[in-house]
Amino acid sequence: MKPYEINNMIIDDEFDGEEFVTTDFAYQNKDYSITFKKADLEIINTWVFKDGTSLPANLSDNIIELIRGEVKKRI
Repeated sequence: MKPYEINNMIIDDEFDGEEFVTTDFAYQNKDYSITFKKADLEIINTWVFKDGTSLPANLSDNIIELIRGEVKKRI
């Protein structure tokens, strides 16, 4: 079983001349979002949502790689 659950994935085609993929997921009872560049899946930003606000997230390299692999499969 995966330690996370992807809830939503949005592909922004040609936003500001580049394409991005934003993935919303649940991990350890918290909601997160990661935005990658679509071309190479480089991380643009990571957020955790808490009390109606978004804060920069500090995720482990392992969970980031798991999410990146899932995104790669889906696109």
